[in-house]
Amino acid sequence: MIAVDSSTLIAYLSGDIGADVEALDTSLLAGEMALPPVVLTEVLCEPTLSDAHRNLLLNLPRLELLPDYWLRAAALRSTIIARRLRARLADALIAQSCLDHEVALITRNRDFRHFARHCALKLA
Repeated sequence: MIAVDSSTLIAYLSGDIGADVEALDTSLLAGEMALPPVVLTEVLCEPTLSDAHRNLLLNLPRLELLPDYWLRAAALRSTIIARRLRARLADALIAQSCLDHEVALITRNRDFRHFARHCALKLA
């Protein structure tokens, strides 16, 4: 299983190209994609999202929240902030979902490199 971040998912749905989009396409075809709940929420908020894309997203497996998720996510974000690095709340929540399920994350958002370097998040 592998997860995807909003940045790559939006690029994919927009028809953009890139190594991350190719990795997403490959994982979708292999049935290995799972969405962190925050990513689903971020992308479903887009008012111009087509019905076809909405249905695709709603039918993908999700990384369910595990007990004490919120506490671990707070500690994770605190670790990054203590190093005076960027740690947006949504990014910390996505990273924690991936860490809880031991899955790599496909992303084009460079802010996740802080979670990879300091908190063992695997980037695809």
